[in-house]
Amino acid sequence: MAASPATTASAVLAPPRPDRPCVTELRLSAFAGHRRAAFPLGPLTVLAGPSGCGKTSALRAYEALARLGGGAELGTVFPDPAACIPERARPDAQRRRGFRIGCTADGPEGPVRLDVAVQAEPELRVVGERLSVDGLVLLQTALRDPGRRAVQAAWYTAGPSPVTRGPLPDDRLGTALMPLRVAGKTDGQRRVLAAAEQMLVALRSVFACDPRPGRMREPVPTGTGRLLAGCDNLADVLWRTRDACARRHAQFVAAVRAGCAGPVVDVLAEPVVGGVVRALLDRGDGVRTGLARLGYGELRYVALVLVLLTGSGVLETDPAGEPPGPLQTLTVLADGLDRGLDARQRAQLLGLAARMCERGHIRLVGSVPDASWTAGTEGITVVHLEP
Repeated sequence: MAASPATTASAVLAPPRPDRPCVTELRLSAFAGHRRAAFPLGPLTVLAGPSGCGKTSALRAYEALARLGGGAELGTVFPDPAACIPERARPDAQRRRGFRIGCTADGPEGPVRLDVAVQAEPELRVVGERLSVDGLVLLQTALRDPGRRAVQAAWYTAGPSPVTRGPLPDDRLGTALMPLRVAGKTDGQRRVLAAAEQMLVALRSVFACDPRPGRMREPVPTGTGRLLAGCDNLADVLWRTRDACARRHAQFVAAVRAGCAGPVVDVLAEPVVGGVVRALLDRGDGVRTGLARLGYGELRYVALVLVLLTGSGVLETDPAGEPPGPLQTLTVLADGLDRGLDARQRAQLLGLAARMCERGHIRLVGSVPDASWTAGTEGITVVHLEP
């Protein structure tokens, strides 16, 4: 089912060339239910529309690009590639079908475009990739010989030869390999490296988050202290980070107090028998409430607040793919952002997200069935998807 985006924004979003690279557009040329779709992305973006309009698949495509940018193999990123093929897509004479996704990353080098064509059937492989700036193609790959597990690549040189050619593996993103393949001796090569680095920095450090209250209620073993995508180990994260930053923890407690029923003096974790820890709300006067007693919406609210108030060092992103701290902008992908939340919790969460995104260290792309409750929020981009 195709999606037709229409966009409204209540404020001017980002300067044309932000210091921190960030993804400003997601393109789904042919992916799942989307065809020729392009979604503008601001610091705080909400994808809105009824069930079946493609909100989840759009977030899935964004996460896939992020993982490819981190160097992941194609098979791990798309374990079910057939589900990504657009409906009614017919195979060609060689019985091949696939999908196309891409994005634009803005930053010091200007808008850098990345477009990727993936063959899903009969075997999964990258069959084409293009990295470009201002219409100049800096990297282009194409499948020349289906019998070889490689694509032919050409990247901009602007030296004695205008381009350099060579094979690249067909199971990885070529842009992610450029820092290892390009020497950077000519102006053209340096431009390729700068554009590739901007794209990779913009894509890395993505945290796809969908809290699962059922698992958050149980005590958990102590571990790395890095929050999982389902927030199952929220108690372990609190156990390890509560005393790391008093100011941030005070903000977290204040946000929890604003969105949960009853008094909240503190949010903490304590060890219990068996080498596990559980999370608690300190109600004051010696009264404590375990997270097991909180409602579905309260638990999701607490988890999302924690995500917004922690950095990438606490969230389970790919450490090997994380760019240096001064260049880093964490992007949170939250499918069903308002699922289970009441009106007060939605307002508090949106207000917190707007404040955190305005600072530039975090970006949020969430999906909701109806975005009418976001009206009046400064700096929000609402993208309406239609079935």
